[in-house]
Amino acid sequence: MIFQCKNCGGNVVYSPEKKKMFCPYCESEESEQRKDSQGDITVCPNCGGEVPVKEYTSAARCPYCDNYIIFNERVEGQYTPKLILPFQHGKEKVKQLMRDKFKGCTFAPTDFLSEVRLNTMEGDYVPFWLYDYDVDCQYQGEGRKVRVWQSGDTEYTETSIFDIYRDMDISFDKIPADASKAMPDEIMDLMEPYDYKQLEAFKPEYMSGFLGERYNFTADETENRAENRMRKDAETFLKRSVSGYASITDRNKNIHVKDKKNTYALLPVWVYTYKYKDKEYPFYINGQTAKIVGKVPVSKAKVLTYGVTLWAVLTTVLGLISGIISIWSM
Repeated sequence: MIFQCKNCGGNVVYSPEKKKMFCPYCESEESEQRKDSQGDITVCPNCGGEVPVKEYTSAARCPYCDNYIIFNERVEGQYTPKLILPFQHGKEKVKQLMRDKFKGCTFAPTDFLSEVRLNTMEGDYVPFWLYDYDVDCQYQGEGRKVRVWQSGDTEYTETSIFDIYRDMDISFDKIPADASKAMPDEIMDLMEPYDYKQLEAFKPEYMSGFLGERYNFTADETENRAENRMRKDAETFLKRSVSGYASITDRNKNIHVKDKKNTYALLPVWVYTYKYKDKEYPFYINGQTAKIVGKVPVSKAKVLTYGVTLWAVLTTVLGLISGIISIWSM
């Protein structure tokens, strides 16, 4: 499907700045008309051009007419997301954020923050499974408190031993695990936190103007990551509830899952891939919070030029100082 403007026929996209559908051609708002694809999803429903579609692609941009296409088959039925977190920052805002963050990187390649390079950035809706857990956490241990005092010439030590027992019910809401093969798990973890209060019921209109994927892994296949995080956090809560002892010996610890559920959601990420010296340097920007993750490449030519310039300046300064000393000594 694509969303065409009923006024001019242009491609209507979702505007993060306006928080509504917007036609960049005639600048009309909320003027979209849905046009569904017919037959082969690799054929653009607007111009008939061939669209590159990978196994999990759910939204793409036509390389011929630049229309953004959402593939019905991959956002409906079993692939229908329940929730979506719409982009809160548009491309122009993110480009400026990149410039502000990395403008002080002296040795970055000259075109790293150029308009041409930054324009290759694309917004991508990444598939996530969000997990909720209700757990019963039980802990048993032995705690020791030590009291030391002096009486005359004698020092006394009193050791008191306590049985420790904790029974806590904890609820975890929306622990995320990305379901994309293309997105590195460790990078998607760094994209957190998201503010889930801005989650919306899924509407394909939110995807217009962006790329997207359907889930690559089922909820069962990614749950292990979420459950490990849940158990680690539950243990942290238990430990924080036990304090005031000189030492603690664990006896028994049990984290029992009473109830759990998962929700399929799409979360926004801007992706900027900079290529330098046959190597890719990807940057990921949280489409809601604008948190940036990525490593800036270093231009060896700039480092060398800087070194030569610095050496020339130092040589000149030392020469001047030597000349001044010579004059004074005459």
